[in-house]
Amino acid sequence: MTSAYSEHATGALAGVRVLDFTRVLAGPFCTMMLADLGADVIKVEDPQWGDETRHWGPPFTENGVSAYYLSVNRNKRSLTLNLKTPEGQAIARRLAAESDIVVENFKPGGMASFGLSYADLSALNPSLVYTSVTGFGQTGVYRDRPGYDFVVQAMSGLMSITGEPNGQPYKVGVAISDVIAGLFAASSLLAALHHARATGQGQHIDIALLDTQIAALVNIASSALVSGNTPQRYGNEHPSIVPYQPFRAADRPFALAVGNDRQFRALCALIGKSEWATDPRFTTNPARVQHRRALIAELDLVFKTRDAEAWVDDLLAVGIPAGPVNTVTQMLDDPHTGSRGLITEIDGVPMIAPPVHFSATPPQVYAPPPAHGEHTDVILSHVLGLDAATIDDYHARGII
Repeated sequence: MTSAYSEHATGALAGVRVLDFTRVLAGPFCTMMLADLGADVIKVEDPQWGDETRHWGPPFTENGVSAYYLSVNRNKRSLTLNLKTPEGQAIARRLAAESDIVVENFKPGGMASFGLSYADLSALNPSLVYTSVTGFGQTGVYRDRPGYDFVVQAMSGLMSITGEPNGQPYKVGVAISDVIAGLFAASSLLAALHHARATGQGQHIDIALLDTQIAALVNIASSALVSGNTPQRYGNEHPSIVPYQPFRAADRPFALAVGNDRQFRALCALIGKSEWATDPRFTTNPARVQHRRALIAELDLVFKTRDAEAWVDDLLAVGIPAGPVNTVTQMLDDPHTGSRGLITEIDGVPMIAPPVHFSATPPQVYAPPPAHGEHTDVILSHVLGLDAATIDDYHARGII
């Protein structure tokens, strides 16, 4: 359905309306991507508390917005709606009838308890693309379990391959399972939207954090299937490529990624160890993997003799991938980050900008994350045509 009320209908998804029943991270990350691309995203929130991440802090901005909520909710409009009331459910159904996409992340059966399941809403809007994001999916042995990123990282095997070989398993430093699920959700629903516009047929998309995290194990999962062996932790080393890890220079660590034998020969010449290029232990990558301990010990001694910046400059000059091991702050201050436009600001609040670049319909950051219920009245009046008296009555009765 074409949205006549999107204030910035210039992106690739201009005219697409998204009814967003998600909160926390995976779902909001997905819908923020759609909003950045021009979709009119209506974020439906509980009238009392709203999205939980509004309260997840510190840090907070000077205006009291949590950095967590800020990270995944820009460019959206906020509508408060009590889905436990018949009137709130009726409003949600009317909005779904005027939308192209619904995204929700309630536990399986949660939306059905409100009369808002895919079956309920597709009966009103047959072309609706309805996307459910849960921890473990709509079917399967674990479907009723609550799904949190940390638990999914543990169960998927990701933690088992993260950390030092003799240490304990570690989670990734960001909620990566949520982010991956959000990415899969966005790409999948856009494919379904294309199908719906071509055929008039909508569909239900079932996205599970565990499923998408397993898929994101890519070569590691493939290696386990092919070999039958359990993948091990290698710390910052690579299980199948050597040398491919950080090394400590005289002042700080840097990352070195020797991806082929030509690059290894160039490395040998650079560090004055040309004989290594013909040493049977090191001439090929499989040999280097087999003898990694001997090679890494030698490289450790070499790289300690100069500063990281000098090594990185010289390695890049001979075509070997290398870079400093930055802190997040160092990355944000890096001149390349600025030159790519990866940091933006709106209403005085800095944030990470969309990381994709379109030549004709670039994504935009045009609105800060909405205040709780900020757009309730305008959505109900403009989209559904409710009059002021009805809206006031709904406010008074806690429906919105």
